[in-house]
Amino acid sequence: MILSDPISDMLTRIRNANMAEHKTVQIPHSRMKSELARILKEEGYIKDYTTENVAGKATLVLFLKYMEDQKPVIQGLRRVSRPSRRHYVGADDVPRVLGGIGTAILSTSSGVFTDTEARKSHVGGEVLCYIW
Repeated sequence: MILSDPISDMLTRIRNANMAEHKTVQIPHSRMKSELARILKEEGYIKDYTTENVAGKATLVLFLKYMEDQKPVIQGLRRVSRPSRRHYVGADDVPRVLGGIGTAILSTSSGVFTDTEARKSHVGGEVLCYIW
């Protein structure tokens, strides 16, 4: 299947799996999606992630995280920069999500960073998505 926006597809799969209270979600693998999964794990939004071979294709498996009352840890995901409308920010204009409660993920020349890492490294880039 050819997708015009694979990151948006990943976020939608996570959102749908959260609403259906699934423990895992499978996503076609790419390096960018793997970096997004790494950030989600580091920030505490998912338990873990692995790469598996399913039907001869590399697949990223995310293990979703829920609170004690079975509410998902990820309350919201929003794609910011899309193929039709890219959103770039400078080092001084890196956004804060919900006043710092959420996380903005940026693709920079130095790699994929969270908003706090980008501010600390003083780099800007393309704002991929917001997570809270």
